[in-house]
Amino acid sequence: MWKGRFAQETSQLVQSYGESVSFDWRLYAHDIRGSIAHSKGLLKAGILTAEEQSAIESGLLEIRAEIDAGRFEFKQALEDVHMNIESELTRRIGPAGAKLHTARSRNDQVATDVRLYTRDAVVEIVDLIADLQRSLIEASERAGQAVVPGYTHLQRGQPVLFAHHLLAYVEMLERDAQRLLDANDRLNVMPLGSGALAGSTIILDREYVAELLEFDSVTQNSMDAVSDRDFAAEVMFAIALCGIHLSRLSEDIILWCSAEFGFVTLSDAHTTGSSLMPQKKNPDVAELTRGKSGRLVGNLMALLTLLKGLPMTYNRDMQEDKEPLFDSLDTIQAALAVFAEMISGMEVNETRTRAATSDPMLLATDLADYLVNHGVPFRQAHEVIGKLVAYSIAEKTAFADIPLAQYQEFSPAFEADLFDCLNLETALAARKGIGAPSPKNVSAQLDFWKQALSDEG
Repeated sequence: MWKGRFAQETSQLVQSYGESVSFDWRLYAHDIRGSIAHSKGLLKAGILTAEEQSAIESGLLEIRAEIDAGRFEFKQALEDVHMNIESELTRRIGPAGAKLHTARSRNDQVATDVRLYTRDAVVEIVDLIADLQRSLIEASERAGQAVVPGYTHLQRGQPVLFAHHLLAYVEMLERDAQRLLDANDRLNVMPLGSGALAGSTIILDREYVAELLEFDSVTQNSMDAVSDRDFAAEVMFAIALCGIHLSRLSEDIILWCSAEFGFVTLSDAHTTGSSLMPQKKNPDVAELTRGKSGRLVGNLMALLTLLKGLPMTYNRDMQEDKEPLFDSLDTIQAALAVFAEMISGMEVNETRTRAATSDPMLLATDLADYLVNHGVPFRQAHEVIGKLVAYSIAEKTAFADIPLAQYQEFSPAFEADLFDCLNLETALAARKGIGAPSPKNVSAQLDFWKQALSDEG
C-alpha cells in the first residue's frame, strides 16, 4: 500500500536511528504554544473557522495537561514531539486537527519551538547567575576584613581583601549574564511562517502570530530562518564561558580547601568523604563543576562542527543540535544552583589567611612604589627592590627588621617613613585607585552590587 510517495514502510532500524522524541519531547509545551498561536493565525486568514480553532486549542491544552501529568504516551514511530502531538490531536478532534499544519513545515515549527524553549531557559539561567552573585556577595561580607595573598603564576604577589577576590567572580558572572541577554535579543525573532524553505502561497499575518508568542520581530529570509542555529551557538558559547568561570572559581576553592592553604571551610552538606580514608573531606561540588565545564565546551564544539558543512537549507543533521543544547542548558542550571548553595555555606579561616599575608615579600611592590614617590625611576626602583629581596632571603631577615642604614645602602632615597608602607593595613588602604582593593573601595563595590542585584530581583 502506498503511503504518500513511498511504497514501503520505514525500516524499524531507520525509525530507531532517526527518532528524536526520546529527547525533543521536552519541547512539548513550546510546541503546543506555537501551534495554538499558529491556529489563531489560520483563523485570522480564514483557513479555520472559529469552531475549528477552538477545538484545536482545547485539544492541545488537554494534551499538554496529560503530558504535564505524565499520562501521555509518546510513540517512537511518530519520530518527534511535533508529530506525536499533531497525530494525537487529529485522532481526538478529527479533520480540524489535520488542518493545523497548513502553511507550516516541521522545519519552521522546530526552529520556532527551540527558540521558545531556549528563550525561557536563558531567563532561568540569568536568574541563577544572579543568585550565585548574591551568594558571593554574602560570603564577601561574612569574610569581613580577611586578607589573602593575590597570586600570579600561583606565586604570592600582593595582598588583597578576600572580598575583593570573590568580587572578581561577581564581575565575570555579570558579563556572562549580559552575554546571554544579548544573545536573547537575536534569538527572539520568529521563523514560523517560513515553511520548509520558501514560505507558503497561503499568507498568514506573521507579525500577529509573533506578537502572540512574544517575539520581537519575524525573520526576513525564509531560507535562513529554517537553517539558522546561530542563536543556539551563541547561547552555548555564553554558557561554555560561564562554565569556564565556574571552573576557575572551583580551582580556587579546591586550593583554598586543601591543608596546604586552609583558607576556607566548606559545609559538610557540600563535601564528601573517602571510601578508604576517614579523615578526608573532599570538595566534590567544585571538582564536578570543574569537570562539567569540559562538557559545556564539548557541546559547543559539537554544534559548530555539525553546522560547518551544511548546504542551504534544512538538513536532517540539524536534529543533532538539540541534545548538546539541552545538555548545556541543564548542566549550567544545575552547576549554578549547587554552587550558590555551596558558597552560602563557605566560611573563611582568617587565622590562616592572616598567616599567609604576613609574608613580608608581599609588600615588595609597595617598597618600589615608595622609591618612585621619592623620585626614583620605576625601572631603577624595581632593580633596587629586587636586590633588597635577594638580601632579605640570604640574611633571613624580614623587611621590617632591616635597619634604615642598610636600606640606604641600596638607595639613598629611603627615609625613616619607609617602614610605614610595610604595614599591611596601610598598604591596603593605599590601594584606592578605581578597581583597586582598598577596604573603602571594596565596601563601595559591595554596596553597588547589593543594590544592582536587588534591582534585578
